[in-house]
Amino acid sequence: MTMTAPSSIREYEVEARSTDVFGRVLCQARQHHFVIDGPVQNGCPGEEVTPVEAFLASVAACCVELLHVIAQERGTRLDRVAARVRGLVDRSRQPRSDYTLFNAVQLDIQTWGADGATAAALVEAFKRR
Repeated sequence: MTMTAPSSIREYEVEARSTDVFGRVLCQARQHHFVIDGPVQNGCPGEEVTPVEAFLASVAACCVELLHVIAQERGTRLDRVAARVRGLVDRSRQPRSDYTLFNAVQLDIQTWGADGATAAALVEAFKRR
């Protein structure tokens, strides 16, 4: 039996559409639906996760998932991972005027089950991915 190597190409598609509530967006990824609200600073509801929070949560989720994948690929013990991402946007201190950027982003990672050197190697591998 021959094994086919997995494709190196990964393609993703999500959709978003406005709702009857100003600043509320209905999103879809595959068969999953979720709501994202614009922030109250923009006159939006701000009751649900905002676009920036969803973006930062995606970075944290990517970190947690990939650390487990990398540990498994290496046969390394890794029981749990937690990631916290903090982002700072200072609209008065933007390097460009044509779009808004984060002024600072901090990713804190905590692992359980791997010794310090192994955990550090896993994090370095994640950063290279």
